[in-house]
Amino acid sequence: MNDVPPPPLPGAVGLSHLRAYDWEAADGVCGGSPHLHLVCTEAYVVTGGRGAVQTLSPDGYRDIPLRAGSLAWFTPGTVHRMVQGGDLRVTVLMQNSGLPEAGDAVFTFPPEVLADPQAYAAAATLPPGTGPAVEAAARRRRDLAVAGYLPLRAALLAGDDGPYRAFQRAAARLVRPRVPAWRELWRKGALAAAERTGAHLDALEAGEPAYLDGASAYDSVPARRAGFGMCGRRDEYRIWGEW
Repeated sequence: MNDVPPPPLPGAVGLSHLRAYDWEAADGVCGGSPHLHLVCTEAYVVTGGRGAVQTLSPDGYRDIPLRAGSLAWFTPGTVHRMVQGGDLRVTVLMQNSGLPEAGDAVFTFPPEVLADPQAYAAAATLPPGTGPAVEAAARRRRDLAVAGYLPLRAALLAGDDGPYRAFQRAAARLVRPRVPAWRELWRKGALAAAERTGAHLDALEAGEPAYLDGASAYDSVPARRAGFGMCGRRDEYRIWGEW
């Protein structure tokens, strides 16, 4: 057995499985908490059921259908909301593993909450565990995010992107103090993975592929099952190793 800590997944991506929430929100839609990512691109690979992802971006509002076999992805700054249509199950691929967990994802809470880092943290943080109290807190968090999201969507549909852009700026201000720590995660994860590929190419070009002596295989299972994520119940892998 290889005792060396495993390397990151390809490209240092994050991986999780989601079962979208079936909680009805104020607008009658069942689903998750709208949010954006400041640095990371996210992809949904739909493995079962049906639903949609609602997005807000400079392109406007979109409602992208999700069904088994479909793929959707969104770049930093895109507000997205997973919608449950019936047993929707998604495998999530996340750029820069570790950064979303470190605060790269920001909920669409109302402006007064976003303007107060302590109020934001109190609203965004769930208590430990998986019981009814945690579920209730996750649902309150989702409802607060929807309360902030619906005016953004209404304004964008009316041709006014001001509230959406103001939310982006507020989210950027909120996370700014975390950027130095994020940079370290990126250097040890995604950047290190890319640089390692460059070193492999250099070795191959030089005719010295000694790095192949370290070839190995790894396997894993979720470190946490059925946790309360932003969009649904989440099976989470924690594979944030270094090369």
